[in-house]
Amino acid sequence: MAHIRLIEEADADGLLAEEYDAARERAGKVFNILKAMRLRPAVLRASIALYREIMFGESGLSRRERELLATVASAEQGCHY
Repeated sequence: MAHIRLIEEADADGLLAEEYDAARERAGKVFNILKAMRLRPAVLRASIALYREIMFGESGLSRRERELLATVASAEQGCHY
């Protein structure tokens, strides 16, 4: 099994600390999927922007339908989160 070293919240600085702070504001915590992207904080920021657009942007799908699609896609890919 591969191992990715995560940067914990107390050890983050600069742009990474800003992204961790934003994550805590959004969700109340920093999920490990975000910590795994720690080497490229700018990519993390872009990823969150893409997620927010997909899940909350203008669409013909309801929020519930989008969540259902995300759940089905995660289950099909064997995700455990």
